[in-house]
Amino acid sequence: MGPAEWVIAGKRVVTPEGIVAAAVVIADGRIVEVRDYSTASRGARTVDAGAAVVLPGVVDTHVHVNEPGRTEWEGFETATRAAAAGGVTTIVDMPLNSVPVTTTVDALVQKARAAAGRALVDYAFWGGVVPGNAEQLAPLARAGVLGFKCFLVASGIDEFPPVSATDLRAAMSRLAELRLPLLVHAELPGPIARAAAAPAADARRYAGYLASRPRAAELDAIDLMLQLCGETGCRVHVVHLSAADALDRLRDGRRAGLPITVETCPHYLTFAAEDIPDGATACKCAPPIRERENRERLWRGLAEGTIDLVASDHSPAPAALKCLGQGDFFRAWGGVASLELALAATWTGARARGRDVADLARWLAELPARLAGLSRKGRIAPGCDADLVVFDPNASFTVEPSRLRQRHPITPYAGMTLSGVVRQTFLRGTAVYDRGRFGSPPAGQWLKPDERTA
Repeated sequence: MGPAEWVIAGKRVVTPEGIVAAAVVIADGRIVEVRDYSTASRGARTVDAGAAVVLPGVVDTHVHVNEPGRTEWEGFETATRAAAAGGVTTIVDMPLNSVPVTTTVDALVQKARAAAGRALVDYAFWGGVVPGNAEQLAPLARAGVLGFKCFLVASGIDEFPPVSATDLRAAMSRLAELRLPLLVHAELPGPIARAAAAPAADARRYAGYLASRPRAAELDAIDLMLQLCGETGCRVHVVHLSAADALDRLRDGRRAGLPITVETCPHYLTFAAEDIPDGATACKCAPPIRERENRERLWRGLAEGTIDLVASDHSPAPAALKCLGQGDFFRAWGGVASLELALAATWTGARARGRDVADLARWLAELPARLAGLSRKGRIAPGCDADLVVFDPNASFTVEPSRLRQRHPITPYAGMTLSGVVRQTFLRGTAVYDRGRFGSPPAGQWLKPDERTA
């Protein structure tokens, strides 16, 4: 054993082969061996997790960092502190709501410059598909994005307009050639416009906002994406699935051989429309949080594998934009900030439904890493980066917004008791979070395509 090697050991280490008592041997930032727990102290510095679980670091593939341009909403420093405290060791940043949006190589360079030296965890970037930028897709892929994101409905910012079916056909044909996925905000504007024709609702009532984003908007969009996926062969990933009615058609599409995957988010698995108080705009997101029975069907879809993974869709904004004082659901920015809480929130619901920590590792680490093509992330296995989380599944905490590391202390989880506490987070073998303290200096690296498959 070389002098650079050290060991993290635990009675419950979550590996691709199952939950085992193991000693994870680490050298030069990589896992070099996963051996029997009884060998843990053999000639190396050893960290013993005790009664806690050792998980692979969470890979969150849906994060809006917003820097540069809207750093007052969030930024790489605050976002990655929240990530490290929540057991997240890799984030993949969305192409909006930064200024400029990541739809050109120049914009990608600006975003990478903003992240350099500020990120506590590793980071990568999705590019954007907007009308008229089809010729930018191959250059963006060469410059380092892992895939692309588009909206089928207004995104909320003018810089990132939605695409039509014509735009999509051109872009998806190129992405099929590039063998990169297209991530889709799957709501179509038609059903939303028809809902808007109904009599005006009380803006403080959640039921009115829910009615304004009907399930049909998601279902019609997913039908369109299934059709275009079949036509072009482009890999499609449906982000933040809210409407459980879509599960049957997604399942059928896969059975027909279509390369389509889907995620949902902790807030859709935690909250229910019936329980959201008037004026609680911290809960506003799009698509919206739906009814309790819908939530339970999402859990079943996740358990059976129709829903592949869970991602936070961390989308923060300042208090003024969330309209907390007025409680106006129609004017408030739609987004839930939950990067630090996603692991615990998902575990709280999963545990209550009889799932185990192996499910947690698959939904939040292994399958997100696979979506992004990050072959060294998301698993505790030889050759992978030593991104590890010491996680106490039996401990609990009450969410105090002012103690969260995100830029603004706004969260729908405020006051909730969640199960699962992150004790330590290791990034490539270095402790970036240790019981409330952060490693220094920032160690996060930009994960580019040539590095993800090395």
